[in-house]
Amino acid sequence: MISVNFYDLKEIQENKLKYVVIVAKYKDKWIMVKHKKRKTWEVPGGHIEDGEGVEEAAKRELFEETGAKEVQLKAISIYSVCRTGENESFGQLYFGQVNKIEQLPESEIGEVKLFDKLPKDLTYPSIQPKLYKKVLEYLE
Repeated sequence: MISVNFYDLKEIQENKLKYVVIVAKYKDKWIMVKHKKRKTWEVPGGHIEDGEGVEEAAKRELFEETGAKEVQLKAISIYSVCRTGENESFGQLYFGQVNKIEQLPESEIGEVKLFDKLPKDLTYPSIQPKLYKKVLEYLE
């Protein structure tokens, strides 16, 4: 079983954060990506590298996975994913408003697509809808 928990920003120490996820819009559409080895859609995001700041990681991941060059990021919350029998892992959730997309850099991403709403065929169906909903609540 997987649970997703949300925490206020700064409630969890930054050195415990391992991931960033960016629920982003471009031209009033949601940006989703498809990994070259999968047939399902994902919200852009990934690991924070050693020595990298959280927002720096979010900008890097968003560019690497979508080609987004001009973006305004807003930190929404810290989230955690807890799988049965494993330790809780933490990440930071962002909303990104993308103003410019350039050519997708060479990466593990095979396709970038814009959607009116979250697609049904998700890579992480027990996690991504909760992150998306949290961003929608923030935007209201």
